[in-house]
Amino acid sequence: MLKTWTAAALVGALALGAAACGSDDDSSTGTAASGSTAAATSDSGGKAAKIALLLPENKTARYEHQDKPSFEKKVKELCPDCEVLYSNANQDAAKQQQQAEQAITNGANVLVIDAVDVAAAAAIANNAKQHDIPVVSYARLISDAPLDAYVSIDPYKVGVQQGEALAAALDAQGAGKNVVMINGSPTDSNSAPYKKGAHDALEEAGVKVVKEYDTPDWSPDKAQTEMEQAITSVGKDGFQGVYSANDGMAGGAIAAMKSAGINPADRPTTGQDAEIAALQRILAGEQLMTVYQPINQIAATAAELAVPLAQGQGLPEGITTGTTDNGGGEVPSVLLDTIAITKDNIDVVIDEGFATVDQICTGPYKKFCDEAGLSSS
Repeated sequence: MLKTWTAAALVGALALGAAACGSDDDSSTGTAASGSTAAATSDSGGKAAKIALLLPENKTARYEHQDKPSFEKKVKELCPDCEVLYSNANQDAAKQQQQAEQAITNGANVLVIDAVDVAAAAAIANNAKQHDIPVVSYARLISDAPLDAYVSIDPYKVGVQQGEALAAALDAQGAGKNVVMINGSPTDSNSAPYKKGAHDALEEAGVKVVKEYDTPDWSPDKAQTEMEQAITSVGKDGFQGVYSANDGMAGGAIAAMKSAGINPADRPTTGQDAEIAALQRILAGEQLMTVYQPINQIAATAAELAVPLAQGQGLPEGITTGTTDNGGGEVPSVLLDTIAITKDNIDVVIDEGFATVDQICTGPYKKFCDEAGLSSS
């Protein structure tokens, strides 16, 4: 996927801001103006500008609680007078297109888009270009459209990390190597490489996929239904583990297993996003692992690209480290490393400022935190 890449590293992960700025409404609006209108001059942080942040959905906890506040925090650090026009599309591609058009009407000087549907979002990117508005593709790569930058992780590597962890857990159990596979949304450009990486790792380890699903909208509820169908199809003893592409769906799969009288501690299950609920399940032994994306750093990097673009300064030097072909050309890119998180290294997400002990070690999970040495003072 990445065509040209160097070994240049970015600055270490950034701490998460304490609270999100602005409203949780679907969109924040500014003064009506053409998106190509020159930004006003600010006394600090260069030119004031309007930066549209368009996120895809809120079923996955990270978007409202990690991506949004981290992006807004970094924008304010770089440009105190800049304004973030925020929208969440609630997994509706048509709604996201309307939100992008509204952002342009409201004077956005740059669009930062995590697309609901990467193919459909090409229309957003093309429309922005017609208005001379730069576009940063965030987390998911918009296809077949002109883009100014792309910030994400390597999704194939994530799939490999998940597949290898699951294969190792099955080897350790010695009970069998049949798994149910619950993949992400087909409209997400990352889903296919997640799946490919996992398949490659599982096949190399001799693991057999007995049932497989592509899950619309990354929905935990749909994942739970899929897991129920899998249990009915192959039987309670017909699988020894579960590949889930993210934590929300892992929660749905684990709920289905519990309802069927299956102890999830005996069926290692993967995840991704390092959600608080997943970290708690990992400590309790109900989920095998999660993949930690440095979301704070991804969001901050997107802001570092978006602010100068919005100010009319062009793409800043020294941040992008390669290019990615999206079918419409080579896009300057930053792909950040991910970390497989298990009970043994769960402190990584705490050290990175992504989650706190007080958030994780609540109620019945406090005893598991005590056992892991994570109790707060």
